[in-house]
Amino acid sequence: MAMHWTLGGDANDPHALAAFWASALGYVLEPGYEEPAGASIVDPAGKGPAIAWLRVPEAKTAKNRFHIDIRVTSEESPDMAARAQIIRDKVRALTCLGASVVREQHYGDALGHVVMLDPEGNEFCVA
Repeated sequence: MAMHWTLGGDANDPHALAAFWASALGYVLEPGYEEPAGASIVDPAGKGPAIAWLRVPEAKTAKNRFHIDIRVTSEESPDMAARAQIIRDKVRALTCLGASVVREQHYGDALGHVVMLDPEGNEFCVA
């Protein structure tokens, strides 16, 4: 039987990161979680893991060893132009929320994924 689990991370502003990632993933703030030095988001359908952040005094200083990949398309999509547009639309929405683009990764002529940074500089990918 699979266990319920939470992905945990450090943050300078856990509430701001929770708001960003809730919007990015279609999650909601965890009901009843009212910690000034922490924040948590959950899948409203109850299927995905919770994600939580705790306030730490130091800033991020190195590349993530673990990161989130946001999958907005199927890699098996035969219409690569439509797939690329869906990815770019999500990237545009995330930049409006405070993320930034690092680079696009192409596989041959096709867009594979876009590497981005969340508002605190944590790497993630959109595919």
